[in-house]
Amino acid sequence: MAKEEGSEVPNSCFFRNMRYTLEIMPIIKGAKKAYEGSLRKKVFNDRRSRTMKKAVKETQELINKKDAEGAEALISKVYKAIDKAAKTGIIKKNAASRKKSRLVKAIQKVSKK
Repeated sequence: MAKEEGSEVPNSCFFRNMRYTLEIMPIIKGAKKAYEGSLRKKVFNDRRSRTMKKAVKETQELINKKDAEGAEALISKVYKAIDKAAKTGIIKKNAASRKKSRLVKAIQKVSKK
């Protein structure tokens, strides 16, 4: 059943210019349990993703301010967040490696100046 925008339903579908949300209620008991489990996992995944993005953003801000020492101090926190996200499948292994490589390269570029 379609609901209007702004309703509090965890599942939403996007088709071209139309936006509507669907309530998905599984019928079978095992499917209900799996759905509830996926919602619980989503909370942890979102938290891990948010932590990673926040750490990367803080480091990028320091790099933009030309503060190489501050960025180097944060790099272990960023590595930890990125590695945890890659370990749990939030991002892929190569994406994690690419993020770390680009951050370190940017820090080195700032520290040379």
